[in-house]
Amino acid sequence: MSRRGGRPQGGGRGRGRGAAAQPRGAAQPAGTPPSAETGDVHDPDGVRLQKLLAGAGVGSRRACEQLIAEGRVQVDGQVVTELGTRVDSRRQVVHVDGERVQLDESRVYLAFNKPLGVVTTMNDELGRPCVGDYVAERPERLFHVGRLDADTEGLLLLTNDGDLAHRLQHPAFGVLKTYVAQVPAPLPKDLGRRLRAGIELEDGPVVVDSFAVVASSPGKAVVEIVLHEGRNHIVRRLMEEVGHPVITLTRTQVGPIELGQTRTGRWRNLTRQEIGALYAAVGW
Repeated sequence: MSRRGGRPQGGGRGRGRGAAAQPRGAAQPAGTPPSAETGDVHDPDGVRLQKLLAGAGVGSRRACEQLIAEGRVQVDGQVVTELGTRVDSRRQVVHVDGERVQLDESRVYLAFNKPLGVVTTMNDELGRPCVGDYVAERPERLFHVGRLDADTEGLLLLTNDGDLAHRLQHPAFGVLKTYVAQVPAPLPKDLGRRLRAGIELEDGPVVVDSFAVVASSPGKAVVEIVLHEGRNHIVRRLMEEVGHPVITLTRTQVGPIELGQTRTGRWRNLTRQEIGALYAAVGW
């Protein structure tokens, strides 16, 4: 198996937005920018705001100047219309049309398609194939957001943004994860209702946010399971409890980020819109 770092796929700067999950217990709806506050956000040692926005892929320098002039840009919760405003990209928070824009170029956000048999760690003391092998050539100190079992494949987010990673994993924000599983068939007609009502496991109940049968054939069925739980082996334990143990399992989505066409063992850089959608999913 080749364990080279993947080439970015589909990293174009499109204007489409991902659908963000509603954070639990957040003071404001996901994607809503902070309310304007008084105060001077200008940092004389910073970089001109329009230059930073253009560098982040928001648009051309002229287009970014227009966004600022129209009052569509906020810095630290304050609407900025002065084209001479300078900001510190590592310290200050910028929203454009309510969507957070990451201006710190040192931050890295990757979508990795973890293969079967690979353990979720950046360095395995036992010498087993691990996630770190696939990004070993990258200079950043990356870490994984959550975990996937060795016998589960699919989407794993990698980043060096510790604050965002912490929020994505925190149960208070209820970030949804989508899995596709192959299980023994036939399935009872009320299985979806039972899963949505809640199943009692040894470490407490688990409630599925969504359940659907994607395909079926004699003796096997493919189902899609969406839940906000992050407990160990949660999908496998859940399906075992209802009498349909998982045969194969793939995670296809985390919050607004989809696995898409990223091939197994490869990674891609998240687009600006995807990064903004992740921030919105956790109330930023």
